[in-house]
Amino acid sequence: MDPKSQVTSVHGHSVLELALQPLQANFALPLVHEGAGPNDRALLDIAVAAEVNLVGTPMLAAAEAAREGGNSPNTVMAAAVTIVGPRRVERALACTRALIDLFIGTSLKEGHHVDFDLSTVKLDAATRALFLARDDEADDSHPEAMLQAVRERGAKSVFLDLLLKQGGRLSRDAILAAIATTIAWGPLVRKRISRLTAETLPWYLRLYGTMVGASIPAPLHQWGSLAGISQAERYGSWTMADLCFLAITGKKPTPEQALPLQILIGLLISNGPGSITAQGAKGAVAADGPQTPGRVQINKAMAGFLTHSGYSHGGNGYEGMAFLLAQFRSADLRDPNDPQHGIDLKAMASAFAKAYKAEKGAAKELGQELRALPGVHHPVFKGKPVNHDPRERFIAKFLAERGQYNVFHAFYVELVQALYDEGATPYVFCVNVDAVIAALLLGVLWPDYRSGALGERELETAAFNVFLYGRMIGAAAEIDDHLNRGRNMDTRTPEANCAHVL
Repeated sequence: MDPKSQVTSVHGHSVLELALQPLQANFALPLVHEGAGPNDRALLDIAVAAEVNLVGTPMLAAAEAAREGGNSPNTVMAAAVTIVGPRRVERALACTRALIDLFIGTSLKEGHHVDFDLSTVKLDAATRALFLARDDEADDSHPEAMLQAVRERGAKSVFLDLLLKQGGRLSRDAILAAIATTIAWGPLVRKRISRLTAETLPWYLRLYGTMVGASIPAPLHQWGSLAGISQAERYGSWTMADLCFLAITGKKPTPEQALPLQILIGLLISNGPGSITAQGAKGAVAADGPQTPGRVQINKAMAGFLTHSGYSHGGNGYEGMAFLLAQFRSADLRDPNDPQHGIDLKAMASAFAKAYKAEKGAAKELGQELRALPGVHHPVFKGKPVNHDPRERFIAKFLAERGQYNVFHAFYVELVQALYDEGATPYVFCVNVDAVIAALLLGVLWPDYRSGALGERELETAAFNVFLYGRMIGAAAEIDDHLNRGRNMDTRTPEANCAHVL
């Protein structure tokens, strides 16, 4: 994290930059250290879509049991993630290792270079058998659906072409391995990533799908469909943004709805290497021992990130939405994205500022701590006559250039000025990035809230899950980094640095 701007970077890309990238590119970045192009993004969409419908799996049963037990959204995800252990990815990882072995000494530079001469790559009987479906997988519809989606999207893969050339019915694990190796191959050849990272990529892709799937209530998982969306449609055309939007609303987004979600998830990927979520992920890797990487359970490390999320670190996006809901509850707001909404935001902000100033005076008289306003102020961006959070300004500029408007963000801008004008603050506080997150998300979900399709509890869960979708990307980067560069139990605090606090 840049200490001045408070903007975090992942593999050299700031989260502001990532907020404007297609979501699939962001899901690939932490594991291949490069932005994924259109071909690899299409393959990643297919790979993750194939893992989201958890019908008939113990992961769904665990997630739903956790949900029924009243657990937070991160705990629901963690319940599912713990089941995606080494044995559930054993064959996919073995297929990936075999594909890398087959091509590692060749001249192949990119996984999508299908003009490569496959006649130079020979498979023995045992290796060929590794990629084929077993007799007990005859009813599994995933392989054919995944291959059909690859054709429909026009995606290219040398590794898939090799496997299809061998004849026989491919397994779902083999197709996942071929997709993962296609995405990882270029960075691997360029030595941007290690072989260990390339070999473990299928595990992360399966976990991505499992976590998004776990956030979707169990009744929506059906054989052949998810929330009424057919397998063929999801595999053939849906993006990661579509899947995440489906998980929080139960429906497919329009492109206008998908963009704010993409921005939100990009902004939330990381808030620095010392964040609590990163500590959970890295600590889990250190506990298994990265010096013996085969022992490290990536799903357990992902659970570490999830157990280190919570209502203060993850669920606090709801506080901003709750604040906005309270301000707009009596307003006749039909479309939050229409600048001609007819609401006097300045008057609304002024009325709140006067009440807040009185509340501030009363709290001082009683010696009580004044409540903080979510989305207002920042410990770094302060002290000037008018203050700005550069992250908020970046996103506001981007939306303005596209001619897009958000009434909740506009209210926040009026509010910080009104707080100063009414004497409630000593200078114009900044509108911070949390306000942008709350405003964008509520702007997307407002029609569903207004219609009654989503209540305040559902909004809280949606805000929490959006945080988790973004942070799972950052957690993957932390896990992979520590798996490659960490030392056994190296996240311990040395005894000499510990002290007793009275």
